[in-house]
Amino acid sequence: MLVRFDPFRVFDELSRGVFDGALGITGNGMPMDLVRIGDRIEVSFDLPGVDPDSVELTIRRNVLALKAERHLQPVEGAEVIIRERPQGSFTRSLYLPDDVDLDRAAARYDHGVLTVSVPVSESAQRRRIEVKPSEPKALTTGEPAKEGVAA
Repeated sequence: MLVRFDPFRVFDELSRGVFDGALGITGNGMPMDLVRIGDRIEVSFDLPGVDPDSVELTIRRNVLALKAERHLQPVEGAEVIIRERPQGSFTRSLYLPDDVDLDRAAARYDHGVLTVSVPVSESAQRRRIEVKPSEPKALTTGEPAKEGVAA
């Protein structure tokens, strides 16, 4: 039996809108991962079915903004019974750390995944600082003992 009206699906859609983001659930059709790999930050967005020509990616004042469009066209003469795959215009913005090199940012789109790679600026990368022991100072005779030092 084919069900056209599913009250549980309607409830799921309504609750997804209420809890969107509060529990880490994203119902905007553009889930993402952000990771740091060595000296760069990578952000990956799932954009299945999105034409790469519709993707608009900008970085301004450390805000990465993404806009993409997906329009799903049913086969001519087909009657749509259930439509759960999101379509339309999607946007997502996120703040990048201050220590990234925005001039060297790059993006690639492979198999429905948009990956943005932003290197961490060289001045902000972790460096090891050598800690040297201080040289002990020799006391000479005739020098008054300092307070708190036994003579």
